[in-house]
Amino acid sequence: MPANLTQQYKKAEDNYRRAETPEEELKWLQVMYAEMPKHKGTDHLQAKLKTQMSQLRKDIEQQRSGNNKKNAAGRSFRIPRQGAGTTIIIGGPNAGKSQLLASLTRATPEIAVYPFTTKQPQPGMMAWNDVFVQLIDTPPITPDYLEPYIVGLLRSADLALLMIDLEDDNGIEQCKGVLDKLSATKTRLAAESSLDEEDVGLSFTRTFFVANKIDAPEALERLELFHEMCPLPFREFKISANRPETLEPLRNAIYESLNVIRIYTKDPKKKDADRDKPFTLRNGETLLDLAELIHKDYATNLKFGKVWGSAVHDGTIVKGDYVLNDQDVIEVHV
Repeated sequence: MPANLTQQYKKAEDNYRRAETPEEELKWLQVMYAEMPKHKGTDHLQAKLKTQMSQLRKDIEQQRSGNNKKNAAGRSFRIPRQGAGTTIIIGGPNAGKSQLLASLTRATPEIAVYPFTTKQPQPGMMAWNDVFVQLIDTPPITPDYLEPYIVGLLRSADLALLMIDLEDDNGIEQCKGVLDKLSATKTRLAAESSLDEEDVGLSFTRTFFVANKIDAPEALERLELFHEMCPLPFREFKISANRPETLEPLRNAIYESLNVIRIYTKDPKKKDADRDKPFTLRNGETLLDLAELIHKDYATNLKFGKVWGSAVHDGTIVKGDYVLNDQDVIEVHV
């Protein structure tokens, strides 16, 4: 992307990548275009944004008129974002996706040894200290089978977990089939989340490679063979999804990948902060961002905040541009 893009542009770009509907995509593209510096260095990107906005307007109009049923069906499962962020679990048949969801959350998906047990996305909430992360189990992906809505869920996710079955000799080909199938879509797996510089409609979602059933006979040999056949730039975790003691490094990494901070709020009339349900914000966000998260009126009428935290003296008065730190206690004054 061209240099000198504003923080507001980058925030809108992140929201665009995680949009769940065409209307949301259009909204954030419009913000990106408005925030983009207008000079020769951005001419190419401006044209790309205009083209993408024009196409989205056509798609929205077609959906409203009922002429684009296929595209509408592709977004038939919309799962509201909850918690500190969203992680989607993908893989081939019997990779252990449902077992991983059950082990990391309180969700109770159907778990069986036969393939295609999961027929629709199943969300659950993974606890990490005093916050929760949303995990979504999905139906298996094969060279011949990809539910269209999975692409939308993957695009809007903060993180993807690509799982491989190391107990089955077919696990290697099944995992490779997932990669091949997704490579034919506008949503791809990558080491980091981003948009393509030449095509803003092409999105990449940060991915961890999860080698499951690592304690199975010959599992390490199968994993080594997969590395030789299909080397991936993703961070790798070796687990057994039905053994919770193997999952803690993955649980911690999922939370850390979200790059969020926890903020506790304090009522000016009370002595102690509310530490039961912290707000979670992106690292680098400000007091004004927190006020907007609480309520739009708080952002409009914000006067100042008082902060108790590691970067300031207790009770320091700050303005809306104060950059928040993890576990700050904030008293918002409007």
